[in-house]
Amino acid sequence: MPPLTFSEARESVLSHVRGARRLPGVESVGLDQAAGRVLAEDVAADRDTPALARSVRDGFAVRSGDVPGELEVIGEVRAGDRFGGEVGRGQAVEIMTGAPVPAGADAIVMVEHTSRVNGRVRIDRSAEPRQFINLQGSEAAAQEVVLHAGQRLDYSSVAMLATFGRDRAAVYERPSVALIATGDEIVEVAEAPQEFQIRNSNIYSLAAQVRRAGGAPRLLPVARDNERHTREIVQEGLQADLLLLSGGVSAGKYDVVESVLSGLGAEFYFDRVLIQPGQPLVFGRACNRFFFGLPGNPASTMVTFEVFARAAVELLTGQEEIALPMLLSRLTRDFRHRTGLTRFLPARLSPDGAEVTPVNWSGSGDIPALTRANAFLVVESGRAEYPQGELIQVLLK
Repeated sequence: MPPLTFSEARESVLSHVRGARRLPGVESVGLDQAAGRVLAEDVAADRDTPALARSVRDGFAVRSGDVPGELEVIGEVRAGDRFGGEVGRGQAVEIMTGAPVPAGADAIVMVEHTSRVNGRVRIDRSAEPRQFINLQGSEAAAQEVVLHAGQRLDYSSVAMLATFGRDRAAVYERPSVALIATGDEIVEVAEAPQEFQIRNSNIYSLAAQVRRAGGAPRLLPVARDNERHTREIVQEGLQADLLLLSGGVSAGKYDVVESVLSGLGAEFYFDRVLIQPGQPLVFGRACNRFFFGLPGNPASTMVTFEVFARAAVELLTGQEEIALPMLLSRLTRDFRHRTGLTRFLPARLSPDGAEVTPVNWSGSGDIPALTRANAFLVVESGRAEYPQGELIQVLLK
């Protein structure tokens, strides 16, 4: 089949998985465990917020028509309290941030714009009605839906749950993601490898990426470079909600993954994408489970997971909005590449995100270079040169 462009391949993943997925089961978790999970129900406000009009500044609650002028201070009110009287003509109440606005007042004047004179307050500027007041229900009205099913919960949405009396959240169960590294050259991490062998790093980096995307990784044994053993491991992996294989998808004599999947009745949606790193990339479905055959070099595995497989994991968690975390940043030096491929190259983003510097690397097996990077340059396939100071897309790591 012909290779796909980056955008074509990503759209293929999104459309196929979204169209065929079944939402996971639902479980209840406490708020201390809710961050990062995907909400399984709409959440509505149980009351107006704020429940009463409240001040957003320290200062004085006044009638806007009384200022400028000198006003009698008839009391004070702070957050967690309530003023029992009413602000009449020529009067003011000292008020603290978050306190309910007293009856009769329709504006707040900041304390910085006032002066005290013999128990009175002098205000030399005018005030607009509703100035520095959050009106009742202005943030959310009672029964208004404030969080939606399919939304991944972050720290602000956890605060929202707590605000409206939810001490637990109904969330989707995490999808299981089977991880298989392939290759006779792979040994376990604790082993001392021969010169021609490598330790199984990909399986652990993938597990970390799967967890970050909301999945539950399941690490399976290394599949050796023969069809019988690979088939056994792949059949076990297809019991999970999603299968990720690392390696064995190139055109080499001992790259048997596609052959094994074909023998299991797989439907292939693509097997090559015009990107670097990661051209030999397989995506399809077998036994009613989606699978990815990711390239075996570490950078290729990491990049192809982030730009393709992560979207599949997020969709299987029940998440609705799927996006790549990209921003624009200015290059600190000239950059050029050969056209024809969309490239995701290791880079170092400045702490404020304003500037980005390409990281020198020796290819997609260079793990030390990847650890020096905190982002990837996203280099357009049809553009060869980027001058220093040019804005370029950056994929956050």
